[in-house]
Amino acid sequence: MPLRLPHPLSRLLSRPPVRAGFTLMELMVTIAVAAVLAAIAWPSYQTAVQKSRRADGVAALTRILQAQERWRANNPSYQGTLTSLPGAVEVVSPDRHYDLTVVDGSVSATAYIARATVRSGSPQAADDRCQVLQLAVDGGRIVYSSAGSGGANAAPDPCWVR
Repeated sequence: MPLRLPHPLSRLLSRPPVRAGFTLMELMVTIAVAAVLAAIAWPSYQTAVQKSRRADGVAALTRILQAQERWRANNPSYQGTLTSLPGAVEVVSPDRHYDLTVVDGSVSATAYIARATVRSGSPQAADDRCQVLQLAVDGGRIVYSSAGSGGANAAPDPCWVR
């Protein structure tokens, strides 16, 4: 009788099945770890975004400072309104996160106060720490200050990062 060799497929079929992929439990653990990491990272991300938007208000106040100094170089006192300053000084910051003003009653031959206040419709309105950025010029001295929803910020000012 001839010797019969087993069919090559019979050996493959006799092996136990190999499992490929993830179990539901492994998938759920991975999703839970990702959710915890996202919950930790999201507040830090939001803080960084708010800080970067403050640059819009700082840049706008810097433009006001420069325009006021150009005006004062040729006139006896600083200008009381932004619209009266020469150049492209607007009453809203370039990215539209802050309303800009020169504080009434603060303008003299040697002093003025410029203020950037968060706009209510802006996403920056959630920045409770820096609702108001202020620049006060008095006799050549510049004082940077800010206020949050709880009142004026103490020194060192967290909103004016240099």
